[in-house]
Amino acid sequence: MSSELKKALIESLIRPEIKALNSYHVPDSSGLLKLDAMENPNPWPGGLTQEWLGTIRQVEANRYPDPAGSKVKAGLREMMSLDAIEAKYGCALDILLGNGSDEIIQMIALAVASSERPIMAPEPSFVMYGMIAKFVGMPYVGIDLDAKFQLDTQAFLKAINLHNPAVIFLALPNNPTGNLFAIDDVRLIIEASKGLVVIDEAYIAFTDSDLLSLAAEYANVVVMRTLSKVGLAGLRLGFLVGHSAWLTEFDKVRLPYNINVLTQASVEFALEHYAVFEQQTRQLQVERKALFDRLSNMQGVSPIESEANFILVCCDTVSAKLVFSGMKARGVLIKCLDGAHPLLANCLRLTVGSAEENEAMLVALSFVLSSIKSAASSSSIEPLT
Repeated sequence: MSSELKKALIESLIRPEIKALNSYHVPDSSGLLKLDAMENPNPWPGGLTQEWLGTIRQVEANRYPDPAGSKVKAGLREMMSLDAIEAKYGCALDILLGNGSDEIIQMIALAVASSERPIMAPEPSFVMYGMIAKFVGMPYVGIDLDAKFQLDTQAFLKAINLHNPAVIFLALPNNPTGNLFAIDDVRLIIEASKGLVVIDEAYIAFTDSDLLSLAAEYANVVVMRTLSKVGLAGLRLGFLVGHSAWLTEFDKVRLPYNINVLTQASVEFALEHYAVFEQQTRQLQVERKALFDRLSNMQGVSPIESEANFILVCCDTVSAKLVFSGMKARGVLIKCLDGAHPLLANCLRLTVGSAEENEAMLVALSFVLSSIKSAASSSSIEPLT
């Protein structure tokens, strides 16, 4: 088949909304200090690693995994004290496992897919809410946050009334802003919605906020979490907690054996030693405070207080894109958000790393800011206006 025929065939078969998308881009981090993806920088302690390797050596890779991940669910149930929540609210909650939170979002969207009722979310927020809506052929409605990155509750309530969304996603803490939304506003949205509300708590390990009980309190709420941010990003384990009636339907679109045997065995082991990861996340909160304080005293940038393991930084007098490229040239990879949304104009997102990594990032940032300003003063680069 000629290249022209191949192109014509692709053009005739691929949906227009898919052709209009760009693939989710993950930049090459080879040789760079990687502070762009909100990963826990801490490896497992040496002794624990050896014990884990002993565990996975016993895995029968020639056999399919437990299709339901029953032991993983039991470990998660204990970690989250689900029995106590069920007893308090007099309900039964279940757990659904996904290959990362992305697959959970996709399962929800597939199960409720409608060309008439949209997926709705605040913006800026996690980009996969809108992308997955397009994947499954659903309309998507984004509602801008206010200037302080809080919910514009009145605009949201009006949009709910106008569009009657099938699903609303609310991330707390929100990515990429790092802040929490006011709980009273969250409740107003839940109570106004005639559809499902998904509370996305991907960064729950770095905040005192805990909204899991909303899944028991409200019939139209489920709560989504992940183990990726606590130090298990490579295992790709996300999970959804909610009333069994919801999860039974979502389970129908889950691909068979979606959680492989190595992930299941590794997560079972990790949950038995979860105190190690809790200690690491507590230390990252300490490092976040130290990083925020240093950034607050740095001329040219304004950090936003965060409840996650990253800090959103607004560049005041220089171009964020120039800072990003300058940092990369000095071996530090961060996330440039300029252009992603009007509220993120000239913004960067910095992952909170170890004390040593944060220091290296700050040194590079200080040098780059100074270099840009120096170049601007000599008229080789125009300052941002």
